[in-house]
Amino acid sequence: MLGLTSIAHAFDLQQLSDQLAKPDVIHGNFIQEKHLRALPLPLTSKGTFVLAKNHGLLWLLKTPLQQDYRITAAGIARRDPGGWQMLPGKSAGAEQNRLFLAVLQGDSSGLQRDFELTLSGDAQSWKLALVPRSMLLKQVFNQINISGGELVNSIELLETQGDSTLLRMQDSTSAQPLSDAEQHDFAE
Repeated sequence: MLGLTSIAHAFDLQQLSDQLAKPDVIHGNFIQEKHLRALPLPLTSKGTFVLAKNHGLLWLLKTPLQQDYRITAAGIARRDPGGWQMLPGKSAGAEQNRLFLAVLQGDSSGLQRDFELTLSGDAQSWKLALVPRSMLLKQVFNQINISGGELVNSIELLETQGDSTLLRMQDSTSAQPLSDAEQHDFAE
């Protein structure tokens, strides 16, 4: 009897997906550290993000330069003075952003196509390790580590060349809806 209850309460990928897919909108701040083998200190960028369940992701860099990105199922767009411009879709960056969206939205079936997933922890404190399956992804990443609680807290990309990126999401909240400006950005 005791053995059955512990299995019944094990935290699994479906529960994690359900948990991450719950909020309609998530707002937060991020700090991204890009560790390059050739540089002694990481390149750090900071900004804010808005993840909207049925729209995609607004990624608003504030420092060291200001640049707004919109990542949706249709692709990646960058804001310039004339509005949103779609970026070419077949880049490694596009693939990375598609993954990023799948991770934040709790799309474990999308991730399982491309990665071997290993989940540990519980609903309040979990870690998900992604090891690439496809040759294309194996050429870029050794592993991706994601951790969080109710929402994703950090994403670490370990690249095959020895570089890495650590993305920390801070003060994330699912308490506020999209603003008019955010709705407009997604609608364009």
